[in-house]
Amino acid sequence: MNFIKNNLANAFTLANLFSGSIGVIHLLSGNYKITAVCIILSLVLDFFDGFIARAMKSDSNLGAQLDSLADMVSFGLLPGIVMFKALEPFGNQVFGMEMSFEIKYLGLFITVFSCLRLAIFNLDDEQTYYFKGLNTPSNTILIFGLFYAFQENGSFRVLVESSALLILLVIVSSWILVSPIKMIAMKFKSMKLEDNYPKIALLVGAILILIIFGIVGIPLVILYYILVSLIFQKQLK
Repeated sequence: MNFIKNNLANAFTLANLFSGSIGVIHLLSGNYKITAVCIILSLVLDFFDGFIARAMKSDSNLGAQLDSLADMVSFGLLPGIVMFKALEPFGNQVFGMEMSFEIKYLGLFITVFSCLRLAIFNLDDEQTYYFKGLNTPSNTILIFGLFYAFQENGSFRVLVESSALLILLVIVSSWILVSPIKMIAMKFKSMKLEDNYPKIALLVGAILILIIFGIVGIPLVILYYILVSLIFQKQLK
């Protein structure tokens, strides 16, 4: 019984890694619907591994390390591959100028900075009730959401069909992952209403955005998340 208690959360973490790996494989083969399902599954598993660990009081250093290693694939490698594929059609062209290398590899900077962000998180004791920088799952939703909406109905065409704007997105995404900006974490320090205004504003706004915009609303929710976090900076502590 103790074995199950001590390892159930880790099993969820490893399932997150397995799902993320399948997502990467299907992304490379162009099956974006299966990749979307894998990302959703990884998000659910990533939430529940921490929930189970806290509920069963089975937190461990091993679990913390496994969590970051799994996230590195599901929410680090995967968004980097998304940008790799988004930049691939442009070859070595930016603004009509030929570069000395294929620009698709620049997309992997998101993977590099995701790794750095996860390492920083593991060493930072302050990020209990808020995040510093955009967390890797949110960044994955933003990057994949933009590309998936374009594949489904041509949304965000101006962005996806411009190599310069995609490279700018890579730069901004990489920076915000390791930025000092405080971001809302859905962890409750108290149940007082005034202490949870940022979370309430985030949840209500996110639901409305998804209802109004549908698939297009997925990346918009993350942009809204960043905006709300900026507005409530002083309350995040």
